[in-house]
Amino acid sequence: MPTEITVAPAATTERPPVRKRRLSRPVAFAAIAAIFVTFAAASAAPSPLYVVYQQQWGFSASTLTVIFAVYVAGLIASLLVLGALSDHIGRRPVLTAAILLEAVAFVLFLTAGDVGVLLAARVVQGVATGAAMTTLGAALVDLNPPHAPGRAGLINGIAPVAGLAVGALGCGALVQFAPSPTHFVYALLLLGMVLAAVVVAWLPETSSRRPGGVASLKPRLGLPVRLRTDFLALTPIIVASWALGGLYLSLGPSVAAGVFGLSNHLIGGLVVTLLCAPGAVTSFLLRNRPTPQVLALAGVLLTIGTVVSIVGVEAGDIWLAGAGTLISGVGFGASALAAFGTLAVLAAPHERGELFALALVISYVAFSVPAVIAGLAAGSVGLHTTALVYGLVVALLGAAAVVAQRLRVRRG
Repeated sequence: MPTEITVAPAATTERPPVRKRRLSRPVAFAAIAAIFVTFAAASAAPSPLYVVYQQQWGFSASTLTVIFAVYVAGLIASLLVLGALSDHIGRRPVLTAAILLEAVAFVLFLTAGDVGVLLAARVVQGVATGAAMTTLGAALVDLNPPHAPGRAGLINGIAPVAGLAVGALGCGALVQFAPSPTHFVYALLLLGMVLAAVVVAWLPETSSRRPGGVASLKPRLGLPVRLRTDFLALTPIIVASWALGGLYLSLGPSVAAGVFGLSNHLIGGLVVTLLCAPGAVTSFLLRNRPTPQVLALAGVLLTIGTVVSIVGVEAGDIWLAGAGTLISGVGFGASALAAFGTLAVLAAPHERGELFALALVISYVAFSVPAVIAGLAAGSVGLHTTALVYGLVVALLGAAAVVAQRLRVRRG
């Protein structure tokens, strides 16, 4: 009787798809914060170099502020067009594109031989920074640990200020002591973007895709009705603090050299750091204080610090001007903490990208427009007079912020 032979099916060589492991949420939160600081530091890096470019290419203070302004113009355009895009297509694609654009900007900086290429580099950097800032801010809120509900707001307040401090001081030191200052700085930053791109490849996606991505590219500034009262009450302190920051980043090193005779490039970077470093420390120390108290403190200190700086400039006293800068820096940090901390709590998940974009647009308009006007004025009335008038305006804005917060508290 024939034997029945059963043939076993051939073993398949196909394996189930392997899902790429992503960083854990706590690690991803820390990585996003680090990338945030890197972008902010890169935005401040050219400030100590402006004086070097002026010496090499012989352009005026008004041209310097134009270079500063085109960066902010690119940044604001990016915020308007791309601010809500990550709410629709996800955080990782937008952040990856921003990092690639930032790398292109650094390549342009490395090859710059005249003002034209420098302008192009700053425009590209502005677009990249605008896309990155809103996406990073929203991603931090997405990843915020449940046991620390205010942490994302804290980092959103600290990261830009800390990055400005690190970027300005680090670049100033490299310009003063490192070889080939207009190249070495950007080579290091380019390496930082390469590392950031590697990290982003391992990040988890925190925002689900939803329709409307193309429509979100239409420039618009929207604000939910329920948030308008709170947002408008925050506007004066945002304008005051960022207008002061714009003065220091655009003309601060030039004022130190022209008014006080401090031509050391490290001092030029330190001028910016004296404003931003106390701000970062203040944001951390005040993280658990009630927001209304922090906002009131911010307005008072911005006003007092700016007045002290004005007196120092008028008297030619560098120590008094420096003390005023430190006081203003504390107010600068307190305002960033309270403003962005409030927005992080108020915004619903689908509103975060657009709301942070609106806040950043206002911040950078205040950051750039007064600084450009100051740069143009400096050519006709001088840096000394320009710094005095600019400081007086900031002091008045700080006082207006105090009044706005008191009215908000009275209205409940």
